[in-house]
Amino acid sequence: MLLKEYRICMPLTVEEYRIGQLYMISKHSHEQSDRGEGVEVVQNEPFEDPVHGSGQFTEKRIYLNSKLPSWARAVVPRIFYVTEKAWNYYPYTITEYTCSFLPKFSIHIETKYEDNKGSNDNIFDCEAKDQEREVCFLDIAYDEIPERYYKESEDLRYFRSEKTSRGMLQEGWRDTQDPIMCSYKLVTVKFEVWGLQTRVEQFVHKVVRDVLLLGHRQAFAWVDEWIDMTMDEVREFERTIQEATNQKIGMFPPSISIGETPLSSLAPNGPASAPSTPLCTDAPEFLSVPKDRPRKKSAPETLTLPEPVSAEPASISVPNHSSLSPTTNQGE
Repeated sequence: MLLKEYRICMPLTVEEYRIGQLYMISKHSHEQSDRGEGVEVVQNEPFEDPVHGSGQFTEKRIYLNSKLPSWARAVVPRIFYVTEKAWNYYPYTITEYTCSFLPKFSIHIETKYEDNKGSNDNIFDCEAKDQEREVCFLDIAYDEIPERYYKESEDLRYFRSEKTSRGMLQEGWRDTQDPIMCSYKLVTVKFEVWGLQTRVEQFVHKVVRDVLLLGHRQAFAWVDEWIDMTMDEVREFERTIQEATNQKIGMFPPSISIGETPLSSLAPNGPASAPSTPLCTDAPEFLSVPKDRPRKKSAPETLTLPEPVSAEPASISVPNHSSLSPTTNQGE
């Protein structure tokens, strides 16, 4: 098991991001879904928890078969997907990722949001605080993202919001920005396979880091699209996009509706986690470092596993990206 805490600041308030998060995850998932690959929304319903109160539960299937290496596709089911379950009690959320074909693999994310610049070292409960973990600050403006996902319009060093007049984000912006909020994410990755555990868990965290960075960048880059929305309007947008996304990847279930009757039997088991985060299905690749603005270095972008001597599940490499859609919404 490998535990890390990520802290991602944004030039928004926690209340504003409640809308922005739902909008970003829906739009991002739709953009990254195509030709049978992507995110299928299975369920999106209100949920009542005895401890956390009213929330939203979502279940999604993230189809990744074509992203597996050829030798792995020969031994896994033709339709291969990761299951994402999320419970959103904003500003506290839980997300869990599992794969029936890899029972020893799981990701749990617990997320909390506060209006500060990532200065709360005691935001998680006592049990979590006692666990050894690395704290990683992610800079949405100056940290690298996979090259194929780079868009000039989403480069926050040069983006300025017309409706909020926030941006462009200069170096050191977290010390001067007002308003500012922080997304605190406690991420637990498990891959309990001897000989592969350490490398796979480190690689998955690298993928998680890239997905979180991209999703939070887009949430602010798209701020002018969602800042005037009400909760009812963003839920309607979410419903429409989810149905379109399901059809885009070739899934045609009954129309998705956000139910009015809270669910009562879907409480999460095990470690808590965060709302589903955005989907990125391609292998991490990074922008070349500009000469005038050096970027921070990130972890190695690839993971090399030993070639299998037989078609055994233990030697299968993990898919490049879980959907993890700030991400990822998982009912956010």
